[in-house]
Amino acid sequence: MHIGVLGLCVSANLATAQGISPDDYIPTNPDQARIGQLLFYDKILSGNKNISCGTCHHHDHAGTDGLSLGIGEGGVGVGPERTAGTGPDAIRKRIPRNAPSLWNLGHNDIDVLFHDGRLSRSDIYGNGYDSPAEEWLPAGLDTLVAAQALFPLIAKFEMAGNPRENEIAGATHDRIDKAWPIIAKRVRTIPAYGAMFVQAFDHIEEPADVSIVEIGNALGAFIISEWQSYDSPYDKWLAGRPLPAPADRGRQLFFNNRCASCHAGDLFTDQSFHALGLPAFGPGRTRQWDQISRDLGRMAETNLLEDAYKFRTPSLRNVALTAPYGHNGAYQTLTAMIRHHADPHAARTAWTPDQANLPPAPWLAAADFAIRQDSREMARQTQAITMRPIALTEAEIADLVAFLHALTGETALTRPLGRPASVPSGLPVD
Repeated sequence: MHIGVLGLCVSANLATAQGISPDDYIPTNPDQARIGQLLFYDKILSGNKNISCGTCHHHDHAGTDGLSLGIGEGGVGVGPERTAGTGPDAIRKRIPRNAPSLWNLGHNDIDVLFHDGRLSRSDIYGNGYDSPAEEWLPAGLDTLVAAQALFPLIAKFEMAGNPRENEIAGATHDRIDKAWPIIAKRVRTIPAYGAMFVQAFDHIEEPADVSIVEIGNALGAFIISEWQSYDSPYDKWLAGRPLPAPADRGRQLFFNNRCASCHAGDLFTDQSFHALGLPAFGPGRTRQWDQISRDLGRMAETNLLEDAYKFRTPSLRNVALTAPYGHNGAYQTLTAMIRHHADPHAARTAWTPDQANLPPAPWLAAADFAIRQDSREMARQTQAITMRPIALTEAEIADLVAFLHALTGETALTRPLGRPASVPSGLPVD
């Protein structure tokens, strides 16, 4: 497509752009969201009671953790300072992918989640979702966000732990849904939680009625209401306020140089999947029969060869707050990420392991970058790249960065509920 034609398409799109308003989000119940806030930071949901959702999606880090690949169950601390733990509690594997941003997940247009899109709205299993739990995902989850919130709880290296360490991990090892009733019992037998659920959910008459469905819906209500953002300088520009000159030049570059063909619409994502050829490292999200630490992205869910190494386009709202970037956090700065988009082949060649932000774990060091020694796998990933190079000067890259900063909400770091000082379980809050 010629740039001129693309420019006309984008101009037409901008002419109808309305920005985002509170009406664009799934409605939530404030009492349920309050329960969700507490559960979000309560380690009672984890197998070994040592990690919460908020550990890797912390308010101090705009809902992320600042790491390329997260440190899950067994780690210590939060954010870029989180360590891999020590002794028998030390992590046994890095989280294979970068902790995704939570911003605007409750927008009505969102219909697929996770880097590989393994959760989407669907009637295929009769419970409203196509998910890794298939027919075993319980019915009654109100939103895609509520469904998403349940999966980190039963992920071995994220929150569940190892099968011999606790009953949650052991039950998950038996079948994907077997741990959720155990988690629900942990929560509802805490008197404060039990009372709150009875008050917040009309169909819950006593704490014994609380199931993982209500827990998921509470977490979903919190995430949806807490991580809304629609008051950026760009939103003000849509309403008629001018942008600073560098950001405005970046805006014009963004909408006239293919950026907006994938980062489309008010959320700046087409919710589709593309192969950017990001530098490979880490344990990979391997399939059962994979013998190497690779990550096939969307193909692992669809089993379609044309989906190999494709990952979901992330939203760019508040992107300046949520480094590092890419499905594996390969780049620490927006400048570096833009350079990769401009010339993926050259960027892959120039990338060096020191660009990854991986907390030291000497017992994992041999595997961290082992995939890069597999020349055939590297060739397959390079061949799959769908991005065409585009010439950008350093000044243009700087302007694009200025525009991306203009997508940061003015109140992004001031959230409605924030991090609680304490939680009903009495466990420490990260």
